[in-house]
Amino acid sequence: MKRMHIHVGVKDIAEGVKFYSALFGATPSKQMPDYAKWMLDDPRLNFAISTRSGKQGVDHLGFQVDDETELDSMREQLRAADIAMFDEGETVCCYAESDKSWLQDPAGIAWETYQTMGDAQLFSDKAASDDSACCAPVSIPVVPASSGCCEPSDNNSSGCC
Repeated sequence: MKRMHIHVGVKDIAEGVKFYSALFGATPSKQMPDYAKWMLDDPRLNFAISTRSGKQGVDHLGFQVDDETELDSMREQLRAADIAMFDEGETVCCYAESDKSWLQDPAGIAWETYQTMGDAQLFSDKAASDDSACCAPVSIPVVPASSGCCEPSDNNSSGCC
């Protein structure tokens, strides 16, 4: 079953944890010096905050799925709708090992659909240009899914033609 995901950039983790813990009536299920996450069942929500976003406010939205079959189904649904998508594949992000795909809505908001396979000791396995980098790609391809041209390669940083 899908779980809605919201990632918000905050200036101060302690202040954010205090506020969102009161709002949700729950403490974070994971907390690090630069990151906190609540896995709520009512509503079914994965809500995360971090100081790595580079901005305050909504950084990205998404859907967390329970298994590979559900992830494949989400990806196929997006391809069938001819929505451009960057398949990041397996990666470490937000102290978790995940398999991800990214897209961008018409308002320019980054969305991810992903499956988490386990915990990680690092925030990210990507080399960040600075400490404020979060998980969303700097640019998400705008090539339509039907072009068949979105396979990442070593000589193409955006993942598309």
